[in-house]
Parts: sequence; structure tokens; C-alpha cells
Amino acid sequence: MNLSEELIWRGFCAETTIKDATELDNRANKKFYWGADPSADSLTIGNLAAAMMCACFVRHGYQPYLLVGGATGQIGDPKDNGERDLKPLEEVEHNKACIGAQMRKIVQSDELVMVDNYDWFKDMNYLTFLREVGKAFSMTQLLDRQFVQNRIGEGGSGISYAEFSYTLIQGYDFLHLFREYGVDLQLCGADQFGNCSSGIHLIKRLEGATADAWSTPLIIDPVTGRKFGKSEGNAVWLSSGRTSIFDFYQFWINQPDSAVEYLLKIYTLLERPEVAEILRQQVEHPEQRVAQKALAKGVTEVVHGKAAAEAVIALSERLFTEDLSSLSGEEIAELGEYLAKGQMGSQLFDILVKTGLASSKTEARKLTTAGAITVNGTKVAEDVSVDQIAIVKRGKNKFAVVM
Repeated sequence: MNLSEELIWRGFCAETTIKDATELDNRANKKFYWGADPSADSLTIGNLAAAMMCACFVRHGYQPYLLVGGATGQIGDPKDNGERDLKPLEEVEHNKACIGAQMRKIVQSDELVMVDNYDWFKDMNYLTFLREVGKAFSMTQLLDRQFVQNRIGEGGSGISYAEFSYTLIQGYDFLHLFREYGVDLQLCGADQFGNCSSGIHLIKRLEGATADAWSTPLIIDPVTGRKFGKSEGNAVWLSSGRTSIFDFYQFWINQPDSAVEYLLKIYTLLERPEVAEILRQQVEHPEQRVAQKALAKGVTEVVHGKAAAEAVIALSERLFTEDLSSLSGEEIAELGEYLAKGQMGSQLFDILVKTGLASSKTEARKLTTAGAITVNGTKVAEDVSVDQIAIVKRGKNKFAVVM
């Protein structure tokens, strides 16, 4: 498949300024940029969809530029329902480094150029910004943006001038990358297309040139109906420190049959014939969950590597088939590399909350009272101190290790 065919087949096609997708196949200038907000030290699986689209462009000969917004990250991409918390500079810097490392692994390109908009905004005079950028936009244009309407309309929470200006700052980013690196294509999630259009407008207005944006649809959780992302409260993180590799793998293997086909195309590197064969087997033997297993393995390999994927598959087999009470401390410690971790000597309720097996101590108490919690295979009905290496299990398929 060429690039346009693969983008359409995988579902990486939403709003765009490009009239015919085949233009991408022979585009003279093959440079694009994608921006990430450093509001956390990890991307989520919502971001991963756009990152996989970027990887698709890279496989077809495009050079990637990753903009991790040290400047915009201090303001926050406006939400529909309220202001974001401002991040300290040190935290933004740490988050940038973590996101850059994740992105390099996903796109698999030695030519990835990482840029930070703080570098060109830190010394910019405010009056200069107003004269060059502010004068290029009318208030009518800005007030028509959907996120502004949501915030200032009836029942809205209002919006600060800082967040209102976010789209101008992101627009200038595109202008700067066009001027300095010749980048004339921005990739984004569908929710960012409006901000992308600000950059296209500036490039046309100030440079008399044409630039484009290509967006991918937001991925919706088929169970909850909410988008995959940290602002939705249902985040699955790429960092194993935030979402254990075991929990990451289990998230994908528990996807419903109705969603697995489009998730396979978006989140794995499997090609069309492989996906077709997997789906054929799924139809013939749905009880074997062939598609879910292929999805979980494929996306875990992309994010955590082949060795980690193979290890967590083997771990899953052991956790679901072996008698946990028979495992030695050494065996548990070996298994624990890929599980959420609690501290030995802590109270059980604290461990349940820390490892994500319970959302609060109140829920932890309810779970233990209901007999849903075991420690090394033995049901526990109260808040005890866990003073040994142990596997803690909630229900049928949620695990953590205490070390």
C-alpha cells in the first residue's frame, strides 16, 4: 500500500485541508510536525493513536518533527469544561524528556527532530507578538472556535485570556517551523484541527504560502463511550510507572469483539493480509479470542518492546492458571517486574489504592468485606499488614505485587 491507501485503511483520516489523499503519496516536501502537550510525563493511548499515524507517515518516507510545547505546556490546551492547572518549569522540562523518548520509540526514526516552542517564545516581546500574530486574527474568527463557545456559552465556566490565546501560540508554532525548517504539514488529532488552522492562516497571511493539516479521529472507548485520554479520567498510560505492562496488556485483551478490528488497524503494525487472517480466525473460533490476543501483543510490542510483550503473555498464563499460594517469594519477585507494585510492610488498603486495585480506602474496605481480595491465593477480609512478598488479586483478573 502507498501512504494514502494505508491512512484510509487504518482509519487515520478525519478533517483535513488536503482535497485528495493521494497528494500525500508524491508530495514534494515530506516534512511534518506533531505536537504533544507536556502536562504529564507520559503519553496515553489516546496520544498513541496520533503517534501511530505519525509512524505511518515515517514508514512512507516523511521526516518527523516533534514539538513538545514547553511554552504552551505552561498555559494548557483549553478544555471544554474549565481551566487547566499551570505546571512549574521544572516539571514541564521533565515531562518533555519523557515524551520525547516515548515518541522516538514509537515512530522508529533516527531523523526525528525534537523542538520546543519555549525556545522561540522565551525571548519574544509581547508587543511583537501582538503586532505580528494578534493583528492577523479577527475576534470573530476566535470567538467562533468551538472550545471558546463551550466555555463562554450558557452554563460555561468562562475562559482566561491565557487559554483564549492558546490557539494563537500554536498557530505561531506552525509559522516558526515553516520558516525555520520548511515544515508545511501538521498532523493532529481531530480535536486539534481548529488550532492547526490558525497556523495555516498565519502562513498564508504572513508568508503568502500554502500549508496543510491532516487529522485522525479521536478514539472512543467502546465500553464507556468516552475518548481515550487523561482528561477523561480513564487514562491508560504508555509509561509502565503509571500503567503497569500487565495492566496495559490486559486492557487490550479485554476489548470487545465489536471494536477489535479497528483497534488492530490503528494500534498495531500488522498489515492488511495479517489482519484479514486474524479476523477470519476470530469469526471461526470466537471463543479463542484470536483478535484480542493479536491486538494486545501487537500494541504492547510497539510501546514496551517485543521482549516485554512475550514476558507479559507468559506472566498472564501463570497468573490465570497457577495456584498463587504455591509460588515462592523468588517466583513472585520475578513475576512482579510487570505488575503494579506495593510496598512490603504496608497496610492492605493502602496497597490496594496505590496499585490501582481500589480507587479509595472506602472501596478497598467494600472489596475485602465482599471477599474479592486475596493475598497469595488466600481471601482477606480486613485491613492487614502485608509483611511478605505477595501477589494481591482483585476479582478474577486484576493483580499487583507486594515487594
